[in-house]
Amino acid sequence: MPLVSTGELVSASAAERHGIAAFNVITLEHAEAIAAGAEQAGHPAILQISENAVKFHGGRLSPVAAATAAVARASSAPLSLHLDHVESPDLLRAADGEGFSSVMFDASKLTYEANVAATAEAVAWGHARGIWIEAELGKVGGKDGEPPLGAHAPGVRTDPAEASAYVRATGVDALAVAVGSSHAMTDRTAALDHELIGALRRAVPVPLVLHGSSGVPDAEIRQAVAAGMVKINVGTALNTAFTGAVRTHLDADPKTVDPRKYLVPAREAMTGTVAAFLKVISGWETGRGALEGQSVPAPLPGR
Repeated sequence: MPLVSTGELVSASAAERHGIAAFNVITLEHAEAIAAGAEQAGHPAILQISENAVKFHGGRLSPVAAATAAVARASSAPLSLHLDHVESPDLLRAADGEGFSSVMFDASKLTYEANVAATAEAVAWGHARGIWIEAELGKVGGKDGEPPLGAHAPGVRTDPAEASAYVRATGVDALAVAVGSSHAMTDRTAALDHELIGALRRAVPVPLVLHGSSGVPDAEIRQAVAAGMVKINVGTALNTAFTGAVRTHLDADPKTVDPRKYLVPAREAMTGTVAAFLKVISGWETGRGALEGQSVPAPLPGR
């Protein structure tokens, strides 16, 4: 089916008070697994390509974007294409015409004043082209080798009053906030600051985004969505499933040389992970949750 816009998916999720999952694409197998997982779960999803993934592909956005968009269009699930954690103005501008309906422009490493100025410029550029812009305020740790950061670390958490002023000053469509999650976590032990999430939800008029959700347990995700989080980003969990399946296959048959032999189980493992996360994030699972091996009900008609 045709690509859906990220803004539509996020707005619909916010209106219905449930979450929308966004999964990171690195290889073609990632994109195929996300599409298959969305079809399996019966839920929409966002496929996102980060600036780091573009660097992995030789700094060329068009090939990986075209392949991901083609996979999404061939799927029966409603899927959108999002460019994630963009720091380069050149890469931001390259998003136009590549199928992206949204970009996360990341100026969070800058001072507050510089962040506002750079993000406002990105928003003006994006809105002139019908591109939905997400930004970040606060510091979500764990990216590029940074250590994980707790929700109560000094200077890390997103301040609600500052967030409100930031959204007014920049005009962003969604805001990624620092509330205790961290990028690149391989165990699901993050404890979120749910009181802060509620305060941010009351202070900020745009949808909130949770980065680093691979390390967040099911119950914490459900509580975060109930408190006001809408777009939930998942990346490392797919890589954990992928690498685990490859390692298992090669350990069992170290003479394997045909990559299809281990990429098939790797893709299947990611598909299962995507479907499980979608059921938790969208709210259509019960018990301890699909990610802990529990059964889940089928989605309601039309979901």
